[in-house]
Amino acid sequence: MEIGSVLRESRLNSKMTVEQVSKILTEQGYKASQKTVYSWENGNSRPDIEILMKLCDIYGIKDILKTFGYDGYKEDGSLQLNMKEVDMIEKYRFISTNSPEGAKVVDTVLDREYSVAEKINELEQTIAENSSNTPGTRLINYYYRLASAGTGQIIFDTPPTKRIEIPDTPENQKAAYAIGVNGDSMEPVYHDGDTLLIEMTEEILPGDIGIFLVDDCCYVKKRGKNELISINKDSPNISLNESARCMGKVINKLNNDKRK
Repeated sequence: MEIGSVLRESRLNSKMTVEQVSKILTEQGYKASQKTVYSWENGNSRPDIEILMKLCDIYGIKDILKTFGYDGYKEDGSLQLNMKEVDMIEKYRFISTNSPEGAKVVDTVLDREYSVAEKINELEQTIAENSSNTPGTRLINYYYRLASAGTGQIIFDTPPTKRIEIPDTPENQKAAYAIGVNGDSMEPVYHDGDTLLIEMTEEILPGDIGIFLVDDCCYVKKRGKNELISINKDSPNISLNESARCMGKVINKLNNDKRK
């Protein structure tokens, strides 16, 4: 898609003038006179990648590839890889050459996650065809009683149980999925059966509460320095190891009467 026309449309949608855009960029150390901004929008020149990313930030463009017309395919229908995908392929070739057993592990994970993604896609399509959300709400995937506040439960190969409505409020804007609580180790903050709203992120700060995978088991815990902390003093903490990864940050809890 023509970059200039997209930039102009994005600026107009954000209700900004060329003068305002030029001023913001100039104040941040970029050479961007009003004439230059017009030149970008008219297609007479193009901003470099750093300025383009800054413009996307100014205009609130979150899905950059989609906004500029990249859908992963060329005009003839063949795949068109982006830089991240090329990097992943190069890493896979390196692993295959130097660690064949490691490549088998990657293959196993890819096959497993592809199967899960297929199930999720089928579920979402079915839901989209047969349901709609109430005004003032939005639908997100819900995983039933899988974030253990106790001994942990395996969640690999587990598609979302269903979709639920959550209030479309500012505090819930970052919620990517919902998950149920199983156990009492996070009481009195979170109780068995509670529904938590999760922001998708791989990193959270110490003291924040998140969803974690450790040795194929899923926990809702407070992030500590070298361990995951249970709020309930009668419950043990979970030691972090090389397998541990963060699956998101808890940003809200639904009242039980709002669970679907």
